Amino acid sequence: MAKVFGINGLESLVHRRVTKKLGGAPIEDYRIDFEDGFGVRPDSEEDSAADNAAREVTAAVQANSLPRMFGIRVKSFDTEPSKQRALRTLDRFLSHATLPENFVVTLPKITKPEQVSELVRALQPYPEVGIEIMIETPQSIFVLRELLDAAQGRCVAAHFGAYDYTASLGISAGEQSLHHPACDFARSMMLATLAETGVWLVDGATNLLPFPPEVNRAWKLHFDNIYHSLYNGFYQSWDLHPAQIPARLVAVYNFFLEGIGDAEERAGNFKDPSQQATRTGAIFDDAATRRGIVNLYERAVRCGAID
Repeated sequence: MAKVFGINGLESLVHRRVTKKLGGAPIEDYRIDFEDGFGVRPDSEEDSAADNAAREVTAAVQANSLPRMFGIRVKSFDTEPSKQRALRTLDRFLSHATLPENFVVTLPKITKPEQVSELVRALQPYPEVGIEIMIETPQSIFVLRELLDAAQGRCVAAHFGAYDYTASLGISAGEQSLHHPACDFARSMMLATLAETGVWLVDGATNLLPFPPEVNRAWKLHFDNIYHSLYNGFYQSWDLHPAQIPARLVAVYNFFLEGIGDAEERAGNFKDPSQQATRTGAIFDDAATRRGIVNLYERAVRCGAID
């Protein structure tokens, strides 16, 4: 990397990119959460919250102040009471809100394809609304394609829920982390099964928030978790609090700028489209490498790491 930007050059470039992003539109995707973040409350309270959310979203649509992607996460369909509460909240919200483009409904704790099918039926009056499936149970890992089929073309993304997943495996709280081997297995299953389907893969959240006196440790953990996600081919993941966003941006920009610095000379060797293989120093590259380099540059442009 030093030969391309220099260490100080990389730090300066990342700093400029992060500062620009934070001053513009740092939040690109957002969910109103009626699941674990909301908890189990009296029906009257959740009804009121759903109605209020619909009013606020309508006002935000009219003011053109929402991020590019937006949606709502409802409760799980895994038990009948939870499913009925989720459908009630969804109906109250959708029937009163003016929806933005790229609106999605996130369904958590899926255990079988029939739950996705039920959500599809509930969304029939709203053909433009997408679905996101949350993969956070052992049962869902082995029926990923069935879940995708059940979504009938509506599935936009698959989110990995690391903490529910590891808890359901019996892993103790102190060992529940995004770096646990069980999580790597789940991510690999998602990556292989959903490859080339167009479904976005989204990693889990860092549950240590950057509040005093844990700011530096929490930012470092979030940075490491995001780097691990990117390394595993998961180019999106969750933030739980706005204070986590700076660490995310530093990790994402640093990851892609480092990668481009390493790939720059190798990319130049593929300027001739007819060239099938080449060598850069001791590194042998073929057409698969070219595809990986193209992916790197495309993603770097999309996230704002490079122009």
